[in-house]
Amino acid sequence: MIPYADFTFFGLLLYAVVPTLILGLLGRANWRWALLLTAIMLVLQYQTKLKLATHAELREIWIVIAFGFWQWAAMRAYVAIGVRGGLLFYGTMAASLLPLVLVKVIPVFLPRHQFGFLGISYVTFRALDIVFCLRDNVIAAPSLFDFLGFLFFFPTISAGPIDRFRRFAGDWKKKRTRDEFLTDLDAAVHRIFRGFLYKFILAALIKQYWLDRVASEATFGALVSYMYAYSFYLFFDFAGYSAFAIAFSYLLGVHTPENFNQPFLARNIRDFWNRWHITLSFWFRDHVYMRFLLAAMRGRWIASRHVTAITGYFLTFGLMGLWHGIEPHFIIYGFYQATLLSGFHIFSEFNKTRAWPTNSPLWRAGAVFVTFHFVCFGLLIFSGRLGAGPEFNYTGVFERADCDENYVWALDKHRPDSPLSIDLYEENEYVMTIVADRFREDLKDAGYGNGQHVFRVQTPPQFKDGHPHRLSISVTGTKKKITPTPRIIRCPGTGG
Repeated sequence: MIPYADFTFFGLLLYAVVPTLILGLLGRANWRWALLLTAIMLVLQYQTKLKLATHAELREIWIVIAFGFWQWAAMRAYVAIGVRGGLLFYGTMAASLLPLVLVKVIPVFLPRHQFGFLGISYVTFRALDIVFCLRDNVIAAPSLFDFLGFLFFFPTISAGPIDRFRRFAGDWKKKRTRDEFLTDLDAAVHRIFRGFLYKFILAALIKQYWLDRVASEATFGALVSYMYAYSFYLFFDFAGYSAFAIAFSYLLGVHTPENFNQPFLARNIRDFWNRWHITLSFWFRDHVYMRFLLAAMRGRWIASRHVTAITGYFLTFGLMGLWHGIEPHFIIYGFYQATLLSGFHIFSEFNKTRAWPTNSPLWRAGAVFVTFHFVCFGLLIFSGRLGAGPEFNYTGVFERADCDENYVWALDKHRPDSPLSIDLYEENEYVMTIVADRFREDLKDAGYGNGQHVFRVQTPPQFKDGHPHRLSISVTGTKKKITPTPRIIRCPGTGG
């Protein structure tokens, strides 16, 4: 079950929200209640069976539990030995990262085997945050319940926002009064309405009427249109999800940080990363970029501070790309962002002695316009669409092909209530065109539009010659095969 993806999940959440409202009004919605809800929601969310090997399956919840105790054991071993720096620190980091690395690498070598659970990337960063804080001596070692509560806090487990333990711990153990709960409730309601507007109205409309339609076209104009559509869709979908996650966090007394702040109004790429996926970018800034700069300056690794900063950008965003996935477009996306930030760094240093009017209204408007387009192109790279062919938006099944008739159902996924025109081919030779417009109840019940997607046609006489014939179906005017495997028929000749 994917959190906040459909109304089924929100129906399930009512069983958590109603008692939370009652306990909150009584001043009893504390960390123990939040921990109990988290445990219940984890069990409900992670019931999918994963294929670990050819004859071995395991429910996701057991992987979640094993992951939690692995992280707990790594953290406790680090605390018990008492040496906070050096090889022990890097070894603990490696141990914390190991499950995530396996999740990214195993599918490359064993594509049919599954390992991991939804949200493991975000939960890993929370575990690493605790290790960093212990190394810096800014927190005490958390108890088991505090550790697991932070790691698996259910409103934010699947896709963030990424909280920090120092901030989270203050809210987690705080006792709220009735008035404080009502204030949190008001903030939660506002975010819930924003989430529905963003995710289920704006993002859904953009996907249905813009993104999906241009995704199936192969022209340059369609690619440019897809770039804008994907950028707006990704923002409204992700910002809507984040609004829901923050809202339900507030109900439980945890003030999870905001994740977006009008990112498309950013005046430069640095400003953009202060507004977009804020908790992720700040995590990388604090735990990777700033630590690298400090270590490089202390060790005098690089003579120039500008080269040090640029190297830090490539290290930070290269790792961010890998964090999203090991596919080439994620890595390219990370280096693209590092290049933009490096270019802005060079321009900023150059402009210190030029004093260009960067604060004038015209300059600001131009800067927002230029930044927006650089950002959109980066998100196009991130989507994996750049350089890829058009998406195939047709589906169907060649259910029957014999000497009596051919039976097919097919539809356009973007226009599920419209009949589809189908071409029948023998090898590469066109035979006829048929409109798939007959009704079938089970197709409608399965969610295939109005169910009027079937065609039946008698097998043409020319195929009844005793020879095998390879039949296939394509969308009229496109030659796009709806089913990749052709049907082979062999009918006795009419004379015998």
